[in-house]
Amino acid sequence: MAEAREAALPAPSAAAPSRGRTAGARSLASSGERALVRAAQGGSAEAMEELFRRHWPRAHRAAWLVVHDAAAAEDVAQEAFLAAVRALDRFDRRRPFGPWLHRIVVNRAIDHARAREVRREVPAEASVSASAALSDGPSGEVLAALACLAPEHRAVIVLRHLLEFTPGEIAQVLGLPRGTVNSRLRRGLDALAEPLRADVAVGGAGGVRRPEEDRS
Repeated sequence: MAEAREAALPAPSAAAPSRGRTAGARSLASSGERALVRAAQGGSAEAMEELFRRHWPRAHRAAWLVVHDAAAAEDVAQEAFLAAVRALDRFDRRRPFGPWLHRIVVNRAIDHARAREVRREVPAEASVSASAALSDGPSGEVLAALACLAPEHRAVIVLRHLLEFTPGEIAQVLGLPRGTVNSRLRRGLDALAEPLRADVAVGGAGGVRRPEEDRS
């Protein structure tokens, strides 16, 4: 069954809604997420496509912010979706699908970034399309500073301040103790202090709070 769902997973370009959707697809589009997951677990390719359509943009953004390479981010996000499809039979649909998927995406992105560092590769420049997709996000200086962080620190900064996960949610997504999350946030923010202050000063979207200010 997982193989059938995997074969039905659309290419990234298919993430946008289709104009010629069937009545069944339109019905699924209005379904709650639990209903979609239940249908996908039952083998519905349309339900799997709807989950993909809903979650692809944020998954791709998360991957890009960690790996800083448009082509690699697309590969990472696509592989994460395929891994989610393979594990879907074991997913507890009482839990939200998004954080579970993001755990797969971000951990794979961290692994990719680590491997690139071992190979001493320099991330490719962001493509025009990727830059445009992040035009409402942090400044170029902040993105450049993020690229210089260790993958583990970059991931928690991305999740907390760019994707707006709470520290508790980050701990769940990455499978880490809450104290480790706060420690990585502090170290990452220390490394980003100057560019982040500059970004906040001009009204950018890179505003941050110190970890000790987080209570969620």
